[in-house]
Parts: sequence; C-alpha cells; structure tokens
Amino acid sequence: MLQSAEVVAVHLLDRHEIEVVDQALRVVAARAPADAQILRDLIDQLRQTNALLDGARPLRAPTAMGGEARDEATLIDHLIQLDGLSGELMLPLKATLSRTALLTKINFLRGFIKATSAVALGQSTDGAGDVARLIHDLNEELAQSIYTLLCEDLFMALLRKPDVSAVSKRRIADLLISIWDDSTLEIDDFAPILESAWHARNRITSDFGCLVGATELFRLVCEDCSSEVLEFFARDGMTDAETQAFEEFLFNMTWEELNTLRARMRAEGKSAVSPKWAAGVLGRPIDELEHSREIDPVALYRSYNRRQLAADFRLMSGAPGPRRTAEGYLMVHLLEST
Repeated sequence: MLQSAEVVAVHLLDRHEIEVVDQALRVVAARAPADAQILRDLIDQLRQTNALLDGARPLRAPTAMGGEARDEATLIDHLIQLDGLSGELMLPLKATLSRTALLTKINFLRGFIKATSAVALGQSTDGAGDVARLIHDLNEELAQSIYTLLCEDLFMALLRKPDVSAVSKRRIADLLISIWDDSTLEIDDFAPILESAWHARNRITSDFGCLVGATELFRLVCEDCSSEVLEFFARDGMTDAETQAFEEFLFNMTWEELNTLRARMRAEGKSAVSPKWAAGVLGRPIDELEHSREIDPVALYRSYNRRQLAADFRLMSGAPGPRRTAEGYLMVHLLEST
C-alpha cells in the first residue's frame, strides 16, 4: 500500500496529480493487488526517467564541443533552421529526454486510468460515484499532458514552415527551450488559448449534417472555448486557407476528405449526412472526440496528426489546401500580435 504521496516523482507531477494518483493507487490496491503492483512499477519508472532528465545539462547553459561554442543563441539559430526531415535526430539530448519523460508520464496516467476503470466495473453502487470522479480527474490530467505534447509537436511543425517569419520562429524556439528545460511546465503555463481550443474540441461531437459546421461551432461556444479562438476564426478577412483549416478542426478530418464527402453528397443528392455514412465513404473509422462517459484525448492527438501530415504533404507537393493546421494559423497570429 502506498503510505505517502512523496514516493511519486514530484518533478514530473504537480500537487493535484500526486493527490489523484495517490487516491487511485489506494483504490486499486484495495481491490486488485496485482494491478496495484504494476502501478507501483510505473511510479518507479517515472522516477527513474525523472532522475535521468534532472541529470541533463540545462539547455540555456553555455558549453563547448569540438572547439565550437554553444549557448542559448546558437541553439535557437539551430532550431529555426530545422527542416523536419531529420525528426528528433537533430534535437539536443535534453529535448529528447524531456519528450520521453512526457510520454512516460502519459503512459503512466493511461495505466492508472485502465486499472481504476477495471475496479469501477466491479464496484457496487456504494462508492461508485467517488471512483467515477477519480477516473474523471485522471482523464483530465491525461488530457493536459497530451495537450502539452501536442503543443510541442505544433511548435516543431511551425519551425519547418517556410511561410512563418524568422521572428516568430525565434519566439517558438525560445518557448521550446523553456519547455524542454522545465519538465513541470504544462500547456496552461505557456499556451492557455490552445489548451482552451483543444479542451473544448475534445468535448464536442460532429454530427456532420450538411457539412457547414454551424452546429459544431455552436458546441465549441457552449464548451467555453476561448473567445480569442472563436473571434480569430470568425473575423472579417479570413483567408481561404484559414477557413479550410478551421473546417478540418471542426470536423476532425482533412480538407481532402471533406471535399470527397461533399462531392459524394452532391452525386447522391444528399442534403445531410451522418458520421456512419462518412466513415463508409472514407473507408476509415471516424473518431468521436466526445464520449458519453469520458473524453478521449488520444483521439484528439490522432486528429491533429492527421491534419498536420496532410498540411505538410500539401506544402511539399504544391497541392491545394491549407499549409498549416488551424492551430498553426492561430498560434502564428498570437505570436505576431503580441
């Protein structure tokens, strides 16, 4: 049995995360001791990852190798020249360790959700509400960690975009260095507007309907999506690319897929369609980002990656359509307006 929350890796978990994890371990240990031992092993893995990360040199600390001086300025110069084709091979070691630590934390939280959910299935009516709230809190912590990883991925994508200004890229590189140097930073510390957008999007379904997006936009409003997000994508003078990227965000699919659906609607004389119909036309499952019980932040991560890959392909091939995700257009606007 966990005796104290202090055994949890405090540098990768904030106070609320420690409290939730402690409660979850106590619940699982009381009903599934074997699962509880697996969770304790996950805690040890997280602590080991934390120790490895803590032992790495701070990225802003000056150093030298092979007669070449390295400091914060040279690292920023390096980052803004990345083309994305080398993946993480050209990133500093601490950046890779930081991302590994974040992925370890994400899988750690997923393990706690799975074990606690299994306990909930066998739970009697008494106490079921407390366990359900605990699972909800774990899901919320998982979502915030995934949003943090998403934001890192977005920043890396913007660094390789030729249409993003050098000034914006330098600010993005500086933010990435801060994130990699401090494992306690989460998305609400450096990009709360993006967190608001993903938080709201992860809580709405797409009915598809006539593929206009009015219903989905209204639902974003109801989920308290940041007014800055909504105003940016509703302003006068929006470019076609921004409009197309926002439609991708609303419907959780690429611009090409939306074009395919609209063409099939016209061919079949349909005025409204369903997610099931769309899945049949596209030949792939349609992720529902909102569920009756809990959100699925992993599905949101898949949605972003699908849209980002499509944007990168258009840029490299010269194909029509948005060259950034909706989040990318929004982030560059925020950087350039502050």
